[in-house]
Amino acid sequence: MTNLEQNLHGPHKNLASFGIDKYQIIIDISEMADVTVARYSYEGEKFEILVKPDPALDYKLGKRKDVSSILVSDDIYTDSGKGTKPSTERLLKAFKTADETEIATIILQKGDINLTTDQRRKMIEEKRKRIVEYIAKTYVDPKTHFPHPPLRIEQAMKDGRVSVDSQKGVDEQVKDIVDKLRSIIALKSENLQLGITIPAQYASQSYSVLKSVGSLKKEEWQSNGSLKAILEIPAAARPNVIDRLGSITKGSALVEVI
Repeated sequence: MTNLEQNLHGPHKNLASFGIDKYQIIIDISEMADVTVARYSYEGEKFEILVKPDPALDYKLGKRKDVSSILVSDDIYTDSGKGTKPSTERLLKAFKTADETEIATIILQKGDINLTTDQRRKMIEEKRKRIVEYIAKTYVDPKTHFPHPPLRIEQAMKDGRVSVDSQKGVDEQVKDIVDKLRSIIALKSENLQLGITIPAQYASQSYSVLKSVGSLKKEEWQSNGSLKAILEIPAAARPNVIDRLGSITKGSALVEVI
């Protein structure tokens, strides 16, 4: 029995459960602080990858984009504890590709990650913050046509005991959350059109802002270089648009609701 084989039956034998080649275990484990599993199910079949916990959490929170820096290995498993792997046919059926990086990306985006209690709490708080921001930018008080302040939305979520799913995306759960909040605060999703006039000296810079914040329904460049436009935006975005244009034009832009 070689020294490497003795190690696998000695202090490191529990590490064999990762399903990684034995020689890789001895080399890699010394460099890894910890490992967790990301898991995804498709039509009753389970697929797993081994990932680094904190980078994986950052990825789920949208703070990290590079999948390769998250993975402990490129291997795809049906059971990472036993080291069993799916056939190419099963991968193609579930993911429509056999590329391991593409599959790992799908598992991270759509699957679940085994998180510590602190990581789960952090993820929920981050997700709650993003949901509040989304509601504040997308929904308005139908009486005033202005957005509710974020603090009011947060308080309504607490009063209504509205829970946030750490594993679901904002888009996947915001509709249900808004439905629950409507019994506490009035919320309406609506668009409005703004008639905007920009002086010539600020027109070029303001034009790029207008295109980034809404849909330009009409634009007319005047002979003196000024710009008249009709901009459609979510009603909740009105204060932000007015503030940005006011900052660029030093308060000289004219903005009115049509």
